[in-house]
Amino acid sequence: MSHGPRSGLSAVSTALLAMSRHLEVRDVLKTIVASARELLDAEYAALGVPDDHGGFAQFVVDGVSDAQWKAIGPLPRQHGILAAMLRDAKTERLGDVRKDPRFEGWPSAHPDMSDFLGLPVRDGDEVIGALFLANKKCPKPQGSCGFTAEDEELLTILAQHAAIALTNARLYERSRELTIAEERSRLAHELHDAVSQKLFSLRLTAQAAAALVDRDPSRAKGELHHVAELAAEAADELRAAVVELRPAALDEDGLVATLRTQAQVLDRAHSAHVTFDCSGIRALPAAQEEAMLRVAQEALHNALRHSGAEHVAVTLDKRGAGAVLRVTDDGRGFDPRAVRHAGRHLGLVSMRDRSSGVGGLLTVESEPGKGTTIEMEVPGG
Repeated sequence: MSHGPRSGLSAVSTALLAMSRHLEVRDVLKTIVASARELLDAEYAALGVPDDHGGFAQFVVDGVSDAQWKAIGPLPRQHGILAAMLRDAKTERLGDVRKDPRFEGWPSAHPDMSDFLGLPVRDGDEVIGALFLANKKCPKPQGSCGFTAEDEELLTILAQHAAIALTNARLYERSRELTIAEERSRLAHELHDAVSQKLFSLRLTAQAAAALVDRDPSRAKGELHHVAELAAEAADELRAAVVELRPAALDEDGLVATLRTQAQVLDRAHSAHVTFDCSGIRALPAAQEEAMLRVAQEALHNALRHSGAEHVAVTLDKRGAGAVLRVTDDGRGFDPRAVRHAGRHLGLVSMRDRSSGVGGLLTVESEPGKGTTIEMEVPGG
């Protein structure tokens, strides 16, 4: 008897630590479901987050292959046992879910399930999800439930902490959306000011050239060359605005493709040669991918606007279970200590905050005349 509870508490602790590592709602849901299935040794586990229209805003499963999940079809509606858990906020432990009077069937491709343990996930009085397991992997007489009262107790503890993790993830996503909106607004103002200054200079130079055409044609010619340069710089600023303000396609394309696209666009928009290379990278947790993208964007902005670099290289490589991002330029470089003492950070504080916020490490190597390397390492999932 002494070994069972201890091993159960150890497994719960492991599951809770796994949940606390993630900030994205989808990642939290997947971790909850996988932890519950492993903890209670079940064939199948699922967690549904209800919407306000009788369906589920999100529904995550574990133990079902991608091909099976695709064959099952649309997300379930709030009916049968799932509806009962959401409506009554009551735990359900059944020997055979198919024989329950509330059972309403499932699609033909759905795996066959018998014994069942389900309970609501609550945040205070609000039911924010339904968590259930099916087919306990243990010997059991026909029609009896393999899930025990101890299983129910462990799952209840897990669900309570799952509610906290899910609520925190939702708050994080809302905070991130506000941060992104604020950042886009800031960039819009900065880019508007930069383009406005270029256009103002362009107008003054064109007026000066017009005034000199008759009395000093050679000087007028020089001013017109300056007009052409200013027009090219204004065009660069506008191209940069498109890149900076366009939402990143992380959800659809992933980090590698998004970084490659941004490098290609910046290479066309600037005189510096911008390259991207990667090797051995697999998908990272969503929060880490977004942080890496934002750090890469900030580092590229510094290299292309302030360093005078001719070549900027972005690399993304596998390191253990995680990855390391490097943005290296051959520009004029700087003394990081002098920049810090002068109160000018070149975005370094923001980059360090983004990195540490996902458990990463940011290092900056630079000195006058020898270029700059920004490196960010994240631990992976």
